[in-house]
Amino acid sequence: MKMNFWKITRRLLLIVLMIAIVFTVPIVFTGYQMYKAAVEEVSIASKVAEIKNDGSYVNFDEISSNFLVQVVESEDRKFYDHFGINITSTARAFIKNFLAGAKLEGGSSITQQLAKNMYFTFEKRYERKVAELFVAFQLEKVYTKEEILELYCNIAYFGEGTYGIEEATLHYFGKEPFDMTDEEAAALVITLKSPNNYNPNAMK
Repeated sequence: MKMNFWKITRRLLLIVLMIAIVFTVPIVFTGYQMYKAAVEEVSIASKVAEIKNDGSYVNFDEISSNFLVQVVESEDRKFYDHFGINITSTARAFIKNFLAGAKLEGGSSITQQLAKNMYFTFEKRYERKVAELFVAFQLEKVYTKEEILELYCNIAYFGEGTYGIEEATLHYFGKEPFDMTDEEAAALVITLKSPNNYNPNAMK
C-alpha cells in the first residue's frame, strides 16, 4: 500500500514536471526573442547613454543618501547580494500569482525594474518578465550596483508626469534631490509602489 502511494506520487510529480516544461519552454524562448530584438534595436550601452544625456539626470552622490537607503530597503532588500534577480521574492510572488490564478506584479528586483523601464511595457505577460530578466543579467554583468541604482532613480516614474528623481523633487518639494528631508525621501519611496495613488500630493 505504501509502495503504491509513493509510486503514484512520483508519477504525479513527473506529470506535473512535464507539463511545467511544456508550458515554460515556449515562454522562455519567446521572452529571449523579445530581449534579443530589443537590444539589437538599441543596445544597452546606447540606452544607458540616452538616459544619462537627459538634462535632468543626476549622479549617485547628488541624491539624498537617506532616499537611496530607503529605496533599497523598500524595493529590493537583497539588492547588493543578488545577480539581478531576488530569488526569494520571485518565488514568493510566483506562488502568490499561482494561488491567485492571475498574472500579478511583484517580486521584481531593482535591476529588473530598471530593465523594464528601459525597454518594455508594463503589460503583464510572462514572456515580458523573461525578456526583462535577460536584460537585468546583462546590466549586472556590465554595471556596478551603484550605477544600476543611480540609473533606476533617474528613470523611475514618480507620478503626475514626473520621471526621475530630480523631476520628482523639484515638482513636489521645489528642491534638488540631495536636499530632501528624511520625510520627503520616505514620501517618494512610497510613491514608487503606486505613483498615482501614493505620491506626495495625493497623500495630502
